Amino acid sequence: MIQHQLIEACKQNDRRAQLKLYNKYCDGMYYVAQRFINDPFEAEDAMQEAFIKAFEKLAQFTGEVSFGAWLKRIVINKCLDKLKARKLELVAINEQILGTADEEDNWNVDDGIGLEEVKRTMEELPEKYRYPLMLYLIEGYDHEEISEILDISQVASRTLVHRGKKKLQEELKVKRHGTGY
Repeated sequence: MIQHQLIEACKQNDRRAQLKLYNKYCDGMYYVAQRFINDPFEAEDAMQEAFIKAFEKLAQFTGEVSFGAWLKRIVINKCLDKLKARKLELVAINEQILGTADEEDNWNVDDGIGLEEVKRTMEELPEKYRYPLMLYLIEGYDHEEISEILDISQVASRTLVHRGKKKLQEELKVKRHGTGY
């Protein structure tokens, strides 16, 4: 069954089609959830809730973006809802004081630093930087999308990503040169 037919069958509440669609995307969506929620059980819970919501809202899927991208957005939003529920809210930023961060900042890290070390270090950043930076660097969202997902302005998104990159670079530099690791 091709994906379009599978989605149409899911819209008709065909449980077998829903199971096929779930099995096709569950692993990938679990990894997305786990990048936001470090607890594997809570990440799985967020993913499950996102699938339930996706099946409930499937009529709203227009095919404008791929089904995977549409579902990923639901998973990320569900993760952020769970984090907010745990009182891990993002710090509000006074936009009148902050200027727009320069997009073309110098993004260099030591050649010996691998992707996994960058991801681990990113997980240690304060949440106000971690989530915008993950959405930008790992998930590939632009500032307009990040502002919608996190319910912040585009200026705040640019600023948080810019500051997050700087903080990430500092942490990587300290790990590599400053603490004896």
